[in-house]
Amino acid sequence: MKPGGRFRTPLLMAIFSLINSAASAEASRPRHSPGLHWAAPAAGAGGSVPWNIVVLLTLLTLLPALVISITPFTRLLIVFHFLRQALGTQTAPSNQTLIGLSLVLTYFLMQPVGNSIYQSAVVPFERGQIDVWEAIEQGTPPVRHFMLKFAREKDLALFLELAQAPAPARPEDVPMRVVIPAYILSELKTGFQIGAALFLPFLVIDLVVAAVTTSIGMLQLPPVMISTPMKILLFVMVDGWNLLVGSLLKSFA
Repeated sequence: MKPGGRFRTPLLMAIFSLINSAASAEASRPRHSPGLHWAAPAAGAGGSVPWNIVVLLTLLTLLPALVISITPFTRLLIVFHFLRQALGTQTAPSNQTLIGLSLVLTYFLMQPVGNSIYQSAVVPFERGQIDVWEAIEQGTPPVRHFMLKFAREKDLALFLELAQAPAPARPEDVPMRVVIPAYILSELKTGFQIGAALFLPFLVIDLVVAAVTTSIGMLQLPPVMISTPMKILLFVMVDGWNLLVGSLLKSFA
């Protein structure tokens, strides 16, 4: 007998016994008479229940994109990626770490807005005072106010022109289809501005190290091998994470 034969035989016997037990259970299950049929629960008029499920699943699919679009997540993540490129560390911190940090800071910044939405829309909806669409309408003003606070007038004017919409008399009259893309463009510009400012001190270190290594004839040693530890050491000495995160959060104050 092969060395593993004595282990295979009990295993095969156990599998066959499970199959026989399942077959016996299926045979002993009571059968329905041919005249009886099980009917599915009736949906609402026009099949509203399946359509509600489809709409809900679609909204859940679009939820990450909405979170990225109407929150500070975009600016934070862009700045953190620029910082990693400026330091010269390819995978440290990892993408998961940067995304997690951006999500935590986004939650910290958006908590007051979330509380306003909860008090004005969620609480009346739970009490049955308003329906879903009214809850959405009452929960929109806090988000619109937050985005208008950081959207540039130039971007708002661009999308108002593209939408062929009249100039609003009040900020509350600006439609969301104009506010959201304008806010995204403004956040992209601000994120790239902060990233460019972050690059400057580290670029100076790269230039100095490259000039020194070239002048002393160290052509075989890449300057990055020397400049990267120096940049990391400088960033740690000045407590760079505290300064960067503090400046980012203050920019949303």
